[in-house]
Amino acid sequence: MLVLVDSGLLLRFLEPSAPQHAAIRGAVRTLRSGGGTLVTAAQYLAEFWNVCTRPTSARGGFGLPIAEPDRRPRIIERLFCVLPDNQAAYQTWRRLLVAHAVKGVQVHDARLGALM
Repeated sequence: MLVLVDSGLLLRFLEPSAPQHAAIRGAVRTLRSGGGTLVTAAQYLAEFWNVCTRPTSARGGFGLPIAEPDRRPRIIERLFCVLPDNQAAYQTWRRLLVAHAVKGVQVHDARLGALM
């Protein structure tokens, strides 16, 4: 079974001070030991980098120097399969946008649905 892990979970998985850190690490451990394949997407890694480098004065930003958000995805890449963007996913995404009249922020979610 594939389990798509989003940027919110990735951020809390690697941030020990996050209140949900222990619960998320436990859930990842349980899913992996149960045979689940944890996957993420390049889009989620971009969102992860955004939050890590966003100033702490901005909404939810961690304000980390570039070296740290460069190190953290290496951990993610070892533990989670990063799904590649590809032409088939792009074509599926475009069909979804038109077929379901997708607008605004849901465009991003439709892209992830097409990738899966």
